[in-house]
Formats: sequence, structure tokens, C-alpha cells
Amino acid sequence: MTSHGSIVLVESNCTSCMICARECPSWCITIDSHTEPVADLPPGARDRTVNVLDRFAIDWSLCMYCGICVEECPFDALHWSDRLALPGGTLHELVHEIEDLAPRSGRP
Repeated sequence: MTSHGSIVLVESNCTSCMICARECPSWCITIDSHTEPVADLPPGARDRTVNVLDRFAIDWSLCMYCGICVEECPFDALHWSDRLALPGGTLHELVHEIEDLAPRSGRP
């Protein structure tokens, strides 16, 4: 079995599909998004929208580190990292947002 630290989010791969949040047994993932129209469609094409990620957060006080979210993400937006989730002095500090979950040095 490989060791792991925490989960990182590759924001550009996330489509806000909610699969990770729905499959999480501890409901530690929060996702907020909105839709925007797709620009520059060819003439005659039907209108389309795309989801835009507003918030992605993991509450490490609830996370069981089971990895179901990583396994279930069809877009490879979540990865295991050697980086550890830092301990927090309060419960609020254990909720990591998009900027906290970003990979460092361009790699998960």
C-alpha cells in the first residue's frame, strides 16, 4: 500500500460534476458553482452552458482519508499528495479551500 498525505485539487480539471461530494461517505467536500453561457458558438448552434467552480473545500476534521473521491473523479481533478494537511487550532482552520488544495510546484 502506498502512503499518502492529503488530497490536492487540480482546479482546471474540475467540472463541478459533484461526483466526489456525492460519493464521499463523510460528506467532507463542499462544492459551489454557477453556470455561464459558452461563448463563440458557431452560427446555428444551440445555446450551451458550462459549470464554473466557485468553491471547493475539504473539511479535514470530517475526512476519513478513504480516497473514494480520488478514485471516483472522472476528470482527474483530485490526487493524493505527500503534503500533509496542516493541523488547525480551530475547526474553521481545518477547512481547506481551493487555494489551500492547489498542487505546489505544478505537480500533485
